[in-house]
Amino acid sequence: MGMNILVAHGGGPTAVINRSLQGVVEAARASGQVDKIYAARFGAEGILAGDLLDLTDVSPAIITRLGDTPASAIGSCRRKLGDADYPTVLETLKNFNIGAFFYNGGNDSMDTCHKVNELAKREGLDLRVIGIPKTMDNDLVLTDHCPGFGSAARYAALSASELALDASALPIHVVVLELMGRNAGWVTAASALAARLTNCEVLTYLPELPVDEDKMLADIEAAYAKGNGLLVTVSEGVCGPDGKPLADTGIVDGFGHTVPGGTAQHIADAIIRKLGLKARAEKPGLLGRASIPYASPVDREEAYAVGWAAVKAALAGKSGYMVSIEATRESRYQSGMGFVPLAEVANAEKKFPLEWIEGGNRISDAFFDYALPLIGGDLPQYAILRK
Repeated sequence: MGMNILVAHGGGPTAVINRSLQGVVEAARASGQVDKIYAARFGAEGILAGDLLDLTDVSPAIITRLGDTPASAIGSCRRKLGDADYPTVLETLKNFNIGAFFYNGGNDSMDTCHKVNELAKREGLDLRVIGIPKTMDNDLVLTDHCPGFGSAARYAALSASELALDASALPIHVVVLELMGRNAGWVTAASALAARLTNCEVLTYLPELPVDEDKMLADIEAAYAKGNGLLVTVSEGVCGPDGKPLADTGIVDGFGHTVPGGTAQHIADAIIRKLGLKARAEKPGLLGRASIPYASPVDREEAYAVGWAAVKAALAGKSGYMVSIEATRESRYQSGMGFVPLAEVANAEKKFPLEWIEGGNRISDAFFDYALPLIGGDLPQYAILRK
């Protein structure tokens, strides 16, 4: 008789999170060592409520469709577990006779994963715990990158390029594009690819560097004056010199993080009011992480691979680790799976390297050497008639 396994999603979904789920289910079925395959409905909330979906006998055709399904097919949440919650978590694991637990998420989810592993050891529970990396923000440490980032980066790069072409075709206003990224600017940095693919001026602002609004407006005015059209791309979490977000919703999420928002509109309003230029704000928001048509083929493959690797590791007796992606880019891009201790990943955050930001608002070639293989697929070659 095989073991029962449980998989859960935590935090914001990505375009490829269900590919990892597909990898988990198909690896479990192929192993011949798994009896029941459970999924927590809405992540930690489902574990606390004992509300688990039984995926054991779901048809292979439905499991295959996960690869083309955005968001989370089993549901996710932003519930940060407290000490009082863990006895209930342990009870659910025991009630369903869970032998391996997989949590697919980001920094906070890896913290939960680590605490469940430590609790199981203290209680003498025979449980293998493996974290599966997921975050479009690309801010997990000890992994070259995170599943979800490549697709979000592709969406940001191509959408920004389309906006840049529009801004340069009718250069009567400054276009300000806001992209997701509370503390880490990886996805917004990808939008700077528009400067390579179009003839539009592009300025990019990331949360890793405080923004002096007066200098920002001066740079915007100078770039707009070149007459090529101007696209300003900005992370939602960009802050001023005082460390406060340029735009703040005043809301705190379930993980205790301040929810930013309205940054593009704030900047567009300042351009209109202080520079006397026309400006418009664009904000794709959740579309940037949910778009299947823009999903990176490399991201899809690696998202599946981390799910598969997690199951294989647990069945081999490994516990207390997160799957990591190890990559090389010397002659051509290659990647493989590794494992890093959950204790070293939990709550740690990988910021965008400051040396990859030039002049405060332009992105260096070093970033594109890193990111282009992850964005994957052919990039468009636009007809540029106006030089």
